[in-house]
Amino acid sequence: MGGAVSAGEDNDELIDNLKEAQYIRTELVEQAFRAIDRADYYLEEFKENAYKDLAWKHGNIHLSAPCIYSEVMEALDLQPGLSFLNLGSGTGYLSSMVGLILGPFGVNHGVELHSDVIEYAKQKLDFFIRTSDSFDKFDFCEPSFVTGNCLEISPDCSQYDRVYCGAGVQKEHEEYMKNLLKVGGILVMPLEEKALWWCHSDAFDCVSLFCAAAPVAVRSLQDLARIAIRGTIKKIIHQETVSKNGNGLKNTPRFKRRRVRRRRMETIVFLDKEVFASRISNPSDDNSCEDLEEERREEEEKTPPETKPDPPVNFLRQKVLSLPLPDPLKYYLLYYREK
Repeated sequence: MGGAVSAGEDNDELIDNLKEAQYIRTELVEQAFRAIDRADYYLEEFKENAYKDLAWKHGNIHLSAPCIYSEVMEALDLQPGLSFLNLGSGTGYLSSMVGLILGPFGVNHGVELHSDVIEYAKQKLDFFIRTSDSFDKFDFCEPSFVTGNCLEISPDCSQYDRVYCGAGVQKEHEEYMKNLLKVGGILVMPLEEKALWWCHSDAFDCVSLFCAAAPVAVRSLQDLARIAIRGTIKKIIHQETVSKNGNGLKNTPRFKRRRVRRRRMETIVFLDKEVFASRISNPSDDNSCEDLEEERREEEEKTPPETKPDPPVNFLRQKVLSLPLPDPLKYYLLYYREK
C-alpha cells in the first residue's frame, strides 16, 4: 500500500512531498518525520527504496508506506506527556517518531509478536540514540518493546491515551481494542474494509471506565535530574543564541562599492577637410587589463564553490563537555552517545 506521493532523493524531499500532498499537516509531525531518517530502518541492500512511498517487507520485518504513517501520526493528535501503545510495533520507526513528541514524561510501549523483530527494533533504537543529532534536539520518550500477542493483553493492564494497531482488526475484536484506551483517548487501526478508523473513547460505552489500570512506573531521581539539567542547558543555549543574533536578525552586510569598468577612448581628429581616426592614450588604459582581472576575481568570490555545507553544530554536547564535571557524569548527561 502506498504510492500516493512521488519518491524523494532523500528523507527531507520525501517529507516535502508528503507535506505538499497534505499527508503531513502539522509542525510537530513534520519535525518528527524530519528528525528520523527512514532509510536507517531498512536493511542495507534495500535502502535504495527507502524514500519511495511504498511499504517494505522482508521476512518478519515490515514498514508501512510513509503516507500511511503520516496519516496515523496526524490522527493520533500526539501531545507531550501522553501514554502511547503501539500494537505490532515492528521496526520501532513509528514508536521512535512518537517518542520525539511525547517528551521525557510520556509513556511509549510497543508489543510485537516476533522476537527477531523486537531485536531488530532495539538495534535501530540504540543506533538512533548513539548517533543521531536529532536526539539532542528533542526531549525523547524512549520506546520500550516487549514480545507478545496484542490480542492476549491482560484486561487489568494500564490503559493508554493513544493506541495504534497496524494489523487488520476484525469486528469481534473492536471492543477489546477499545478497552485498552483511556476515556478521552484516541484509537487508530484498520477495521475490516476501512483503511483507517479512529475515534475518541468518550464516545464509547462506559465499559472502558471499569478496566483496572496498573501503576505507572516512576522514573529514578537520577534520571529526573538528567532531564532537568539537559533542559536547563538547552534554555541557556537558546538565550545565548537570541542575545548573540538579536532575535535571529543578522547584521546588515556592509555595502561594497561596485567597481566601474573603464572603456578605451577612441578620438577622431578633424584636420581641414580630412578626417583622421587615431587612438589617444588614456592614463586609465594601462590598468584596464588589471581591472578586468580584478572584476573576474570578484565574480568568482561572489559565486560560492559547490561544496557540501558544514554539519550542524551540536551545541548541547559542546556545553555539557565544557562543564567542570567528572567525565563519567558528562557522558551520563549525554546518554553515553557517540560524537
